[in-house]
Amino acid sequence: MVKRFDIWMVSLSPVVGSEIKKTRPCVVVSPNEANQYLNTVTIVPLTSSLKAYPTRVALLFQNKQGEMAIDQIRSIDKSRLVGRLGHLDQKTARKLCGFLVQTFQY
Repeated sequence: MVKRFDIWMVSLSPVVGSEIKKTRPCVVVSPNEANQYLNTVTIVPLTSSLKAYPTRVALLFQNKQGEMAIDQIRSIDKSRLVGRLGHLDQKTARKLCGFLVQTFQY
């Protein structure tokens, strides 16, 4: 089962315009209850291209410095999931949640 804060390799292509592309690691942010019953999951792509954007959250995963691109959040079909790579640590997961709340609060 796909779980919240799992990191999966995800095939994001084909894309349109400025959407983040190619097969890359992504963090699942949809709740476990939804992941269990739906054929889609909501993901935040990871990137090694570091930008000073307020919608990016730094992380270290598999000894590589990168960012979670909250500005590229999207829901995808589970068929795009290629393989599970790991799980976010609790501190990084809380940081991500804080940024998600900031981004989407009214």
